[in-house]
Amino acid sequence: MNIPVFATILCAFLLLSEMWLNRPWRRRKDVVRNCDKHSLEIVALASLSVPFGIYAGFTHVGRIESGRMFFALAGTVLALVGVIIRQRAVHTLKQYFTLNVTILDDHRIVKRGLYKTIRHPSYTGYLLRYFGGGLAFANWLSLLLIFLPTLAAILYRMRVEEEALTETFGSEYTDYLKHTKRLIPKIY
Repeated sequence: MNIPVFATILCAFLLLSEMWLNRPWRRRKDVVRNCDKHSLEIVALASLSVPFGIYAGFTHVGRIESGRMFFALAGTVLALVGVIIRQRAVHTLKQYFTLNVTILDDHRIVKRGLYKTIRHPSYTGYLLRYFGGGLAFANWLSLLLIFLPTLAAILYRMRVEEEALTETFGSEYTDYLKHTKRLIPKIY
């Protein structure tokens, strides 16, 4: 199987894994306040660049020639690690996981599991999936088209989420901010 075909199948798997996380019966009914500021729509719009990245993966424009198989395998591994991290983060949040940035009736700040060291492990996993998915094409243009819009959307969404949590929990959340990084332990 050639690399672009394999990477396309990987991207389809990544989409299915996200659909599984966002299945309709997981939606909460006890939302006290929706603080999303259209961040979910912005993330969805960013994902519209993925088909263009997939298309670019089938062209010679941006193709990595040297070490092509290495980049494809590294991208695949990163994407799969991203899926695992995101699934683990969502499992840790349990009932507090929502599609929109919302404050729930019984909302609490989760500080266990991956959330001990990073505030947004779900987004870390999400970004790794898109970075790995783009890299799996062994094509720089695919990587840029698939990853950069997603990165911009997730950075906006994190800011919206942190504003909502700071407004809701005050010093409890600002203390949490001081002891954790956003996406990468001890780095960022």
